[in-house]
Amino acid sequence: MKKKMNLVIIAFVMFALVLSACSNNSGSNAPSASNNAGESSDAAIDNSKEVKLSMYLLGEAPKGMPEVLAELNKKLKEDINATLDLNYIGWGEVQSKYPLVLASGEDVDIIFAADWNFYVQEAMKGAYYELNEELLKKYMPLHMAKLDPLALKAAEINGITYMVPTATPDRKASVALIRRDLREKYGIAEISKLSELGPYLEAIKKNEPDMIPLNLDSQFDLPTPFLYLTNEKLAYTQPLDSGNPMAQGIAYDYEDTSGKVFTTVEEPFLSAGKFAANIMKEWYDKGYVNKNPYANKTRSKDNFCEGLSGVAFGNSLDVASVTEQCAEKGIEVDILTALSPQGHAPQNTWLNNGLAVAANSDNPERALQAMDLIMQDPEYVYLTSFGIEGENYVITEDDKIGLPDGVTQENNTFPADSSGFWFVNKDLFKPMANWPQSYVDHRSSVGDKLKPLLYAGFTFNSENVKAQIANIANVSTQYGSPLFIGAVKNVDEAYNQLTEKLKAAGIEKVKADVEKQTQEYLKSIQ
Repeated sequence: MKKKMNLVIIAFVMFALVLSACSNNSGSNAPSASNNAGESSDAAIDNSKEVKLSMYLLGEAPKGMPEVLAELNKKLKEDINATLDLNYIGWGEVQSKYPLVLASGEDVDIIFAADWNFYVQEAMKGAYYELNEELLKKYMPLHMAKLDPLALKAAEINGITYMVPTATPDRKASVALIRRDLREKYGIAEISKLSELGPYLEAIKKNEPDMIPLNLDSQFDLPTPFLYLTNEKLAYTQPLDSGNPMAQGIAYDYEDTSGKVFTTVEEPFLSAGKFAANIMKEWYDKGYVNKNPYANKTRSKDNFCEGLSGVAFGNSLDVASVTEQCAEKGIEVDILTALSPQGHAPQNTWLNNGLAVAANSDNPERALQAMDLIMQDPEYVYLTSFGIEGENYVITEDDKIGLPDGVTQENNTFPADSSGFWFVNKDLFKPMANWPQSYVDHRSSVGDKLKPLLYAGFTFNSENVKAQIANIANVSTQYGSPLFIGAVKNVDEAYNQLTEKLKAAGIEKVKADVEKQTQEYLKSIQ
C-alpha cells in the first residue's frame, strides 16, 4: 500500500510540473523574464512619443537663427521625433547665469560644456546627467565612432563622465586683430606682440574719435589683454582648480615639464601678473580702455570692422569671419598670436568644446540622439555652422564654402562660426572661399606653434575645497578684475590686497589639494 501511495504522489508531482510548464509557456516561444533583463541594453530605441528639447549655448543667436532652427527642427522631427527650443547665455551673463540655469530646476536638456566654463564645478554639484560608454554607444553611435577614447577618459570626474567632448579639438591659438591700414597710416612699425601695442593705441586715441582703442566687454574680453601680456612672461592657460579665466587660482607653466603648481599671487606668476597689470594700468590711465567694461556686453570682435574698437580679441577660428568682413570694407588687418616666451600656444584639450545633458532632463536618451546628429551628421553640421545653403552659403565650383550672390559678411544673417555650435565635427568643413591672405597665412602657421599641455587629461576633483573655490571666485570679481583692466591706483598695493583676500578665502588649502592630485596624475601617466 505504501509503495502504491508513493507512486501516486510521484505521478501527481510530475503532472503538476508539466501543468506549470505549460502555463508558463502559454503556447508561445517568448523568452523568460531573466532573458529580457539581459537584453535590455540591446532593445530597440522607442521614439514614438514626440518630445521638445531645451538647449542652451553661449553667445548670441545670429539674426538668421529662427530660419535655421526651423530647418533644424524639421530634420530632428523626421529623424528622432523631437524638436529643439534653443536658448543663449550672453557673454556678459555666463558667470552668473550658466550655474543659475542648471540650478534653477527649469526645463533644460542639452547645454554647452567645457573645461573653461565651470565643467568641474557644475559636475561636482550634480548638475549634469551621468553618462557611460554603453549609453553613449547606443544613443550616440555616430559620435562614438569618431571620438578618441582618451576624450571620454579626460571627461571623467571620480570615474564618471558628465560631458560629451568634441571629436575634433580645435587647432587654434588666442589672437588679437589690429587695423593694419591705420597702423601704416600713422607710421607705426610692425607689431608682433601685445606689449608693443602702446603707440598704435595712442594713435587711435589721438586721431580716431569714434573708436575706443581697447573696447572690452564684460566677460570674454575683460581678462584677455591681461592674460595675453602675462603669457609674454609665463606660459599660462587658465586656473587648474576652476578653469574659470575670470578667476584667480592655481596655475602652472605649461613649458615646465615638472608640472609644478603655484597660486596666481606667488612667483613665478606674480612677476608676470604685475608686468601685465602695470601695462594695463598705463593704458587705462591714458584712456585707451573703455571706462566701464563691466557694463559692456558687446565683444570687441563684434564691432571691430565697424570702426568702434581698435583691437579685436578672439581665436584663430572665431576671427575668420571678422577678417572677411573687414576685407569686404577694404580694411586690412594684422593678426597677433598670443605666445609663450618660448613661442608656443597651448594646444586645446579634449574638453575645450562639448555638450552635456542636464541632470533634470526628462528626455536624456532623446537629448543624446539629437546631440549625435548635430555633432556628426554632415547635413546637421553644415546647417548649424553655415546656415541654409543658397541663402547663407554656397559650395563653389572649386569645392569651397562661399557666399551666394548679393550676400556679404556684413549682411549675411548667419555668418560662419557665429552660432555657438563649436563642438561639431570640423573635419567635415570645406575651405572658405573668401579668406583674406593675412588669415590664410595665420591659419597655416598656427599648427606649428601649438604645444600639448601636460595637464590636458587632468581634471581637478574640487569636492574637498568647493567652499574655498567659491570664495576665491568672489574675491576675484572684487579685487582681481580691476587689475585685469588696469583700474587700480597702485599695482603693488592692489596685489598686496588681492593676496591678503585670497589667503583669507583659502587659496593655500586649494593649492595643497591641487598639488596632491597633480602629483598623483603625473605618476599615472609616466
